[in-house]
Amino acid sequence: MILQETYTLNNGIMIPKIGYGTWRIDDNKAAEAVREAISVGYRHIDTAQAYGNENGVGEGIRASGIARDELFVTTKLQTEYKSYGEARDAIDGSLKTMGLDMIDMMIIHSPQPWENFREGDHFFEGNLEAWRALEEALAAGKLRAIGVSNFEEADLDNILANSSVKPTVNQFLAHISNTPFKLIEHTTKAGVLCEAYSPIGHGKILDQDDLKAMAAKYDASVAQLAIRYCLQLGLLPLPKTQTADHMRSNAAVDFEITDADMETLKNRAPIEDYSDAGDFPVFQDKARRD
Repeated sequence: MILQETYTLNNGIMIPKIGYGTWRIDDNKAAEAVREAISVGYRHIDTAQAYGNENGVGEGIRASGIARDELFVTTKLQTEYKSYGEARDAIDGSLKTMGLDMIDMMIIHSPQPWENFREGDHFFEGNLEAWRALEEALAAGKLRAIGVSNFEEADLDNILANSSVKPTVNQFLAHISNTPFKLIEHTTKAGVLCEAYSPIGHGKILDQDDLKAMAAKYDASVAQLAIRYCLQLGLLPLPKTQTADHMRSNAAVDFEITDADMETLKNRAPIEDYSDAGDFPVFQDKARRD
């Protein structure tokens, strides 16, 4: 079963091959959702400071009844923290908010603050300052692994060239119809694992007739096809749902997509409009400004 399989990070630590994402789950509902996911069999839980639900996620982890060392917990450093002091304090803040003595992995959520996302400035120096705080927390045993998210090639190379600890992961948007193959190749060649958030395309691929027909060949749903697609690309998918049946279904992906079908999926036309799903909560300030 995929929930029992792992990748090995470049620091030797094992990470479950599929994670449970908590984006857009309210803090007052996160504990129940996380407990349910763990009861289904998930052992990898992903959250972020920007999600505003670290408290609930931590509560769910503590109340799960599963030994802490059997779980892999990731959170993300808020993008606005581009100084050593801010990042150091935020790391300690996540530990306190989640009620944990150690976080398995913490990653920089974006190379730019959300209001400056993808607007040219890479904030190279600020990211190195934040990375220095993560390295210090790693050395102190507060974290077991550190990584990045939404980093383009230049952003990743800045960390690789100017730090003593290599990122273990780069987490970014990847799904059928929107797969950044160049970034995946660059990240993988650097020895960094690629994590795929929103592997089901914010739900926008679920009603596509061609994907329904392909999924039926494998006696699978479109969501299962999408998650399996990510796994066969060597990515670590992070599907999100609050429904127990969907949690189970998302993990029932022990089938193999043929090479021909993988090529079809790789070359599928991109989704141009995610409509309301494209207004990421963490981008709301930017969306209002634009």
